[in-house]
Amino acid sequence: MGLKMQAYTKETNGSTQRSELHRKIWSIADDVRGAVDGWDFKQYILGIMFYRYISENITNYINEGERKAGDASFDYAKLSDSEAEYERDNLVKEKGFFIRPSELFCNVIKSAKSDNATFTDIEGKTKSIKDNLNEYLEMIFNDIENSAKGAESEDDFSGLFDDIDVNSNKLGATVAKRNEKLVKILDGIAGIKLGNYQDNNIDAFGDAYEFLMSMYASNAGKSGGEYYTPQEVSELLTKLAIVGKTSVNKVYDPACGSGSLLLKSAKILGKDNVRNGFFGQELNLTTYNLCRINMFLHDIDYDKFDIACEDTLITPIHWDDEPFEVIVSNPPYSVKWAGDDNVMLINDPRYSPAGVLAPKSKADFAFIMHSLAWLASNGTASIVCFPGILYRTGAEQKIRKYLIDNNFIDCIIQLPENLFFGTSIATCIMVLKKNKIDNSTLFIDASKEAVKVTNNNRLTNENIENILKIFENRENVQYVARLVSNKEIEENNYNLSVSTYVEKEDTREVIDIKELNKQLDEIVKRENILRDEISKIIAEIELDELIQELCSDGVEYKKLGEIVEYQRGKSITKKM
Repeated sequence: MGLKMQAYTKETNGSTQRSELHRKIWSIADDVRGAVDGWDFKQYILGIMFYRYISENITNYINEGERKAGDASFDYAKLSDSEAEYERDNLVKEKGFFIRPSELFCNVIKSAKSDNATFTDIEGKTKSIKDNLNEYLEMIFNDIENSAKGAESEDDFSGLFDDIDVNSNKLGATVAKRNEKLVKILDGIAGIKLGNYQDNNIDAFGDAYEFLMSMYASNAGKSGGEYYTPQEVSELLTKLAIVGKTSVNKVYDPACGSGSLLLKSAKILGKDNVRNGFFGQELNLTTYNLCRINMFLHDIDYDKFDIACEDTLITPIHWDDEPFEVIVSNPPYSVKWAGDDNVMLINDPRYSPAGVLAPKSKADFAFIMHSLAWLASNGTASIVCFPGILYRTGAEQKIRKYLIDNNFIDCIIQLPENLFFGTSIATCIMVLKKNKIDNSTLFIDASKEAVKVTNNNRLTNENIENILKIFENRENVQYVARLVSNKEIEENNYNLSVSTYVEKEDTREVIDIKELNKQLDEIVKRENILRDEISKIIAEIELDELIQELCSDGVEYKKLGEIVEYQRGKSITKKM
C-alpha cells in the first residue's frame, strides 16, 4: 500500500472512530438528560472512561506477561482478589497502581446487575453492590488512589477521581436513582468499541473531552476559559518544534490543559524517543487531573511524566528540570496576571532580560518569556499566540524588541480563523529558537490552509504538510511567505503582524483602460442612435394622438408625410 493510501486509510479510520465515539456520548447524554448538568456530565464521562481504560490497561499488561510465560489461557479478570494480592507490590512498582480483579471495570458492570454480588464497606458491613453501587464505586476509586501511597507514583495518582462525585444529588435525589444513573453511564462507556486503545487513530480520551466541551458550549465559562487544543493544531505545533529531530531530551508545556500537546509529541516522536519524559503545569484542578489521566491512558508510565498544579507564571514548579528541548503550548489568550503588582517579578530571571513585564491584563508575553527562559540552546518552542500581541505598543512592543534584537524569533505563522472551539479569531504561532543561523524572521500566511467542517475550520494533513514545507525551506513564496531581516522589522517598530510583510494577493479583475474607453465610446454611439430612434417613436405617438383628437372634433384631414396642418371646419393639405 502506498504512503498516500495509508494516510488516507488512517484518516478515514480516525473519522470513523471519532464518529462512533461521538454517537455513543450522545447516547449516554440522552440516558441521563435532565438529571446531570452538562458540565458535570463531562466529569462523569471522562472519569468513568478513565476507570475503564485503567482497568483494561493493567489487565492487558498482566495477561500479556503471563501468556508470554506460557499460560495462554490466563485472564487476570477471573483471578481471585487473594491470589492477585501476591503481585500487588510488583505491579505498583511497574505500573504505579494496583486494582483488585473484583474491582475491575468489567467485573463491576456484572456485579452492578447481580442480585447476589456483595462487598464489605469500610466499617466491615456486608452490602449489596446493586443497591449500593455509588458507595462501592467510591471505595474502588479510593482503593486505586491509595494503592500508590508511599510509592514513587503517589503524586501522579493522588486526587485523580476527585471530580467524580458518586454521591451527588445531581445524579438523583435518592440512592436508588443515583445508582440507576451510574449503571446507565457504566453501560454506555462499556459500549464504546474502539479496540486496542493504543492502536486507535484518534486521541479517544482527548477527543471525548473536546466533543463534550462543544456539546455544552454555554457552560464553558465554568472552566475558567480553558480550551482543548484540537488534534490537528496539536500536530502542527509539535511538528514545527521537532523539525530535524528523531529524539529529544524532554517535552514541556507550561499551560498543558488536558495534555494533548504533550501526548502528540509522544505519538509523533514515539514515547521512547523522549528520553527524559514529559513535563507540564496546569492551574485548573479539574484539567490537571484530566491531563494526568490522559498520560496514563496513553501508556505513559508514571516515571516518564511530571504534571504540576500551580500558576506557571508566579510559581513555576520545574526549575530543576529545565531546560527543555521541545516546548509546545497553547496558553490562555490575554489572561490577567499579577504583572507589576508583584514587585518580585521584574527580578525573576525569566522576565528580567526584557526589562519590562507583560501587561497585567494580557499575560501572553509572560508565557512566551517563561518558555524562552526554559528553552534549551538546541531546542525549539512552538506557541499559539493572540494576534494583538504582535502589533500593540507599550510593554508588548518593548518585549518584541528584546526578542528580535536578540534573534530569538524564528517564525510567525498566521493561522486560519475559527480553528479553536470557543473563539473564532485567526490565531498565530510563534516559533522560538536560541540557535538561529541567520538574522531574519520568517513570516508565513497560512490563513487559507484549512477546510470548512460544520461551523469550524479544520487543518487537513495536506494543510499541515504545506505549512511545514514552507517552514523548512525558509524561502520567499509570493503571497504566502517572506524571509524578513531583523533590521527591516526594527524599521517597522517591531511590528510582527504577518500582513505587514507578506503581500496579499490581489484577486480583483485586471482592467485594460484603453479597451474600457473603447467600449465606452461604442456604448455612447449606440446610446445616441437609440435616443434618435426613441425620439422618432415618440413623435409618431404624438402624431397619432393628434389625429385622434382631430377625429373627435369632426375635422377632415389628409396625412401627407410627417406633418398635418388643419383649420377647424376645413380640409387643408400641406404640400411637401
